[in-house]
Amino acid sequence: DRYTPPAEFKANLTKFVKETRDKHATPILLTPVSRRKFDNAGNVMETHKIYSALTKEVADSAKVLFIDLDTKSRDLYQSFGKDNSSLLFLQLKPGEHPNYPAGRNDNTHFSELGARLIAQIVLAEIKKLDVELKDRIVIPKKK
Repeated sequence: DRYTPPAEFKANLTKFVKETRDKHATPILLTPVSRRKFDNAGNVMETHKIYSALTKEVADSAKVLFIDLDTKSRDLYQSFGKDNSSLLFLQLKPGEHPNYPAGRNDNTHFSELGARLIAQIVLAEIKKLDVELKDRIVIPKKK
């Protein structure tokens, strides 16, 4: 019930780019972050191939800044390896976390560590882009 057909996904991205530009803002398209999925040889597998390609297609045709978060996230998981990459996701045993008393085996939603590392990737990629937003990325001062 949460599935968006590829044509609708592309139309939505195109609409969002137009609406962003209409507000005199700079759109930046990011591919979906990958889910955690490995093959039997221990290689990360693509989980959003069609949607990532469509995002790149819209970015190219609309001349929009682009971040390939799909590839970057898979690179991160691969660097951790098949087993250790579970630390990046909500992989919880029963009783391990009060919000998930029955435990959780989730390869889509991040743990705090995973969320922080993905955020760092996005910030690093924004800094590489020639966009005013990069000047607003700062390290907070400790109190």
